[in-house]
Amino acid sequence: MAVRPILRIGDPRLREVSRPVEAFDTPELNALIEDMFDTMAAADGAGLAAPQIGVPLRVMIFGVESNPRYPDAEPVPTTVLINPEYSVRDDSTVSGWEGCLSVPGMRGYVPRYRAVAYKGHDQFGEPVEREADGFHAVVFQHEYDHLDGVLYPDRIVECDKFGFEEELVAAAMQAEERAGA
Repeated sequence: MAVRPILRIGDPRLREVSRPVEAFDTPELNALIEDMFDTMAAADGAGLAAPQIGVPLRVMIFGVESNPRYPDAEPVPTTVLINPEYSVRDDSTVSGWEGCLSVPGMRGYVPRYRAVAYKGHDQFGEPVEREADGFHAVVFQHEYDHLDGVLYPDRIVECDKFGFEEELVAAAMQAEERAGA
């Protein structure tokens, strides 16, 4: 249907807590989800939450077969998740580099729970329930945070591991050269 503009960090709408969806399988909800998939695909994203396009509803989508932004990531099933909830299956954390369509050109090293179980509904009101670990768990937690007005830089512990992608890559290459010299 349409590729919508993605809000960027600094827009106060990204910091709002989203409200629950009250009716499933409506023309408005179906159009929103179609627009979200179009927008995510156009931006090469792994996921997108409705607040990122200015819609304060508890709606998120995600899925990865292959993605140039995450070339080493394992596949994540294409998912529509409305009014999600989750529980932690493994409270140990794993840290990794994350990016966000609302924080373009930047990356940060973010700790996330290793494994979660999540549930919610699809756009038709059908229940969705899964367990996730690895990249799947990270993508879920990242998108879920958007529903509560949280962006990944809020979760960074080591502030020196946050910056523009180009500078981070250049610094890593320089460090490799120094180590190899």
